[in-house]
Amino acid sequence: MPHLELVDIDLAFGGHRVVRQLSLKLEKGRIGCLLGPSGCGKTTVLRCIAGFEPVAAGEIRLDGVVVSSPRQHLAPERRRIGMVFQDYALFPHLTVADNIGFGLRKEAAATRRARVAELLELVGLADQGRKFPHEMSGGQQQRVALARALAPRPSLLLLDEPFSNLDVELRERLSHEVRDIIKSAETTAILVTHDQHEAFAVADEIGIMYEGCIQQWDTPYNLYHRPANRFVADFIGQGAFLRGRVLNDREVRVELGILNSSIPLVCGEDCGGCTHGSDVDVLLRPDDIVHDDTSPLRAVVTHKAFRGADILYTLRLPSGTTVLSLVPSHHNHCIGESIGIRLDVDHVVTFQDELTGLDTVAHPPATASAIAR
Repeated sequence: MPHLELVDIDLAFGGHRVVRQLSLKLEKGRIGCLLGPSGCGKTTVLRCIAGFEPVAAGEIRLDGVVVSSPRQHLAPERRRIGMVFQDYALFPHLTVADNIGFGLRKEAAATRRARVAELLELVGLADQGRKFPHEMSGGQQQRVALARALAPRPSLLLLDEPFSNLDVELRERLSHEVRDIIKSAETTAILVTHDQHEAFAVADEIGIMYEGCIQQWDTPYNLYHRPANRFVADFIGQGAFLRGRVLNDREVRVELGILNSSIPLVCGEDCGGCTHGSDVDVLLRPDDIVHDDTSPLRAVVTHKAFRGADILYTLRLPSGTTVLSLVPSHHNHCIGESIGIRLDVDHVVTFQDELTGLDTVAHPPATASAIAR
């Protein structure tokens, strides 16, 4: 039985449907994430789970018990759900220890002190309990907020854009720390963010949201390498679509060669097999295009972005189509230079040719062992 389950929930504000027949399942001890652009409804879903918003249709279940439906609504304080907000919401007049212990007021003093000490140790602030929030850095305050949410041992932890007020470097480091803390506490959690780097760093499973719907609920690896539709392919990571023509159910020809798929290609609107001669769009990620000075395939550097260990090159192919290539930074080429490239594609991801105007549904990609020849 899933620890958290949403079944076809709907929510509307003033006639505008913000959430549309949204479903997901999350097992106990797993960290899920709702990821999507601003206005897609992800925070609204979090508020529905917390009990702050009633659902117009569908059900929300915790350990199989319905906590939200059009006929039933369990109050937020009775759901055993903890929340971490983007602004931390710490009490400025209370010490760090008192902030953490705020939700334990009904516990015996000794029990409360022991739990606070345990959590201070867990979040790496064992010697900071007597400080006040204003005496701490943003990252430390976020860890205090996390410890406070974990103190009552919630059944579920919700995190709403918890790193948005932090600088990029701290955000990346803290996202890994938060994952470790949640896993150490053996807590089930859901994170809401618009930043895919945060989502990948923290979550076991991610739901890509668009216009109130989950487009794909999957692991970070599958979202990147096996996107269910064109929106997910565009939203996750970086990449380019290259025109191709299907040769048979396992081969597609692109400008750079022939890609071989280990399983039949899927590209039809009904998710059926590709037919011989079909025009398709093939998704190529920056790691699919490998720099190779010995290759007869050439491309011209039109843009470069230095990233320390790597350089992300934008390359123009002979047809004028551009692709991306992630190359170790000791291969430092100039704008306008022609360089050798080759394909190293582990997954052949195809979508119906966008020019036909038919690609409006998910087309699960084929897992592939691909070579150019």
